Amino acid sequence: MASEPQSMPGETALVLLSGGQDSATCLAWALDRFRHVETIGFDYGQRHVVELSCRGNVRNGLASLHTDWARRLGEDHLIDAGVLKSLGETAMTHEVAIETTESGLPSTFVPGRNLLFLTLAGALAVRRGITVLVGGMCETDYSGYPDCRNDTILAQAETLRLGLDRPMQIETPLMYVDKAGTWAMAHDLGGEALVSLIVEETHTCYLGDRAHRHDWGYGCGACPACELRSAGWERWQAGR
Repeated sequence: MASEPQSMPGETALVLLSGGQDSATCLAWALDRFRHVETIGFDYGQRHVVELSCRGNVRNGLASLHTDWARRLGEDHLIDAGVLKSLGETAMTHEVAIETTESGLPSTFVPGRNLLFLTLAGALAVRRGITVLVGGMCETDYSGYPDCRNDTILAQAETLRLGLDRPMQIETPLMYVDKAGTWAMAHDLGGEALVSLIVEETHTCYLGDRAHRHDWGYGCGACPACELRSAGWERWQAGR
């Protein structure tokens, strides 16, 4: 279950909560460490918009797992980032095939998505008196998105610090953790109850499939997000 907070007294955090496995794990990680935690989500016209409907259940479920987490969990903010969809087609925002493009990047890559999300989160954080952003970006098990790399996150944190003229830190607890490690982290933070919550209430599938239930959760089972989540679950289970 949750350990004693490891942050400085008075420190607060804003967690980028999509409704998926990674961001739910990051929210639990933040609730375990910070005195006060708020969440922010983004509606950018994603095909798997069902993930947004999962966010409330994830928040409520985490609050029910530990009285300290319930006390630390603050407001939620949902931001319209639909401009991303208007900039051009991707497999995350339009009915196009999930494949590798001529650039070498997957068609699920939405150019500028994480950069915009972090900029909007930073702008909100300044208004809320928050100096720490928490995101689920990862360059270990990922789809090759350049805005998930640690170098990008470090540069963005410095940009926010300079552009907002405020201290701004970006924590990425999953940056060097594979999907098996993400399942293990959830278990370390909240035991079987948190793992069950992630299985039942989070959504990762790019196609928005909530009809098919697997041991690791809901999804089509074939898209890159499902494959990563499934493979991570199997490696974690095999190593327990």
